Amino acid sequence: MKKLDIFNHILPRPFYELMMKVAPNLGEMGKRVRAVPMLYDLDERFRVMDRFPDYHQVLSLASPPLEAYGGPEIAVDLARAANDGMAELVGRHPDRFPAFVASLPMSDPQVAWKECHRAVNDLGARGVQIFTNVSGKPLDEPEFSPLFELMAGFDLPILLHPARSARFADYPTEDRSKYEIWWTFGWPYETSVAMSRIVFAGLFDRYPSLKIVTHHCGAMIPYFEGRVGPGWDQLGSRTSDEDLTLVLKRLEKRPLDYFRMFYGDTALFGSRAATECGLSFFGADRIVFASDAPFDPEKGPMYIRETLRVLDELELSAEDRKKIYFENAERLLKLK
Repeated sequence: MKKLDIFNHILPRPFYELMMKVAPNLGEMGKRVRAVPMLYDLDERFRVMDRFPDYHQVLSLASPPLEAYGGPEIAVDLARAANDGMAELVGRHPDRFPAFVASLPMSDPQVAWKECHRAVNDLGARGVQIFTNVSGKPLDEPEFSPLFELMAGFDLPILLHPARSARFADYPTEDRSKYEIWWTFGWPYETSVAMSRIVFAGLFDRYPSLKIVTHHCGAMIPYFEGRVGPGWDQLGSRTSDEDLTLVLKRLEKRPLDYFRMFYGDTALFGSRAATECGLSFFGADRIVFASDAPFDPEKGPMYIRETLRVLDELELSAEDRKKIYFENAERLLKLK
């Protein structure tokens, strides 16, 4: 069966060369991406992909966010290099890479809006990837609203990727997160917070055609369905300094109903329990196949292999299996 991996990562050669020039010693995720040859070595990527029959990738840039490399001018140059590079790869290898999603210099929202226009209209991007915050600023700030409006107008998806560094301390008395907790638990928390802010800001009411694919299958939301559902139906009951019941009156639906409007992917590092939880929450129509390749803990395609193993072991109908493996992604990205 065809497999369309919608959330995997690459560093196109023009981007990689510019990245090494402007931030060769970038730590944390910068250190991580420099250590993964498949991100920038196309021959190595093809060698891995060839191990899986009828396997294709939708390209997106790897972490960290562009604003982590430097100021707005650097982020713009990196965005253009990334999008031009991915568009070139799609043009040269359409059988392997049927599409890419654009990266944006979010530190300058107006320039990000223009680059989004260029990437979609001129380069053929089939969506955009944004991160859960912009240098610590939440996505529901008014300055980012035009981008959500633009993507709703394009009727193309936003791929939402977590972003958090060790500078987000685990406790107020400390200045850094320990033991990479910022990644293991911080990233799912980041995604869940960003989803929540999008919901309560009313973005789905304002832009009903908005489509957002959450990396790692909605993070904490599916597991905490009870707190997100009945718990948030009581919004305001725990707050004494403002009337949060007004937020519920302003929304057209229950909070839980909005969370089900997101899409989730299967990039769950081979966890069957998490996959079943996400599938139960979102349903087969809103789950897309993704592996998070090539960020494996070992050399080789473990994440691809284990994600495929979990999906193949699940008791799914033939129709639902096709939806998850490629049909939902093709519909979202308008590939037919």
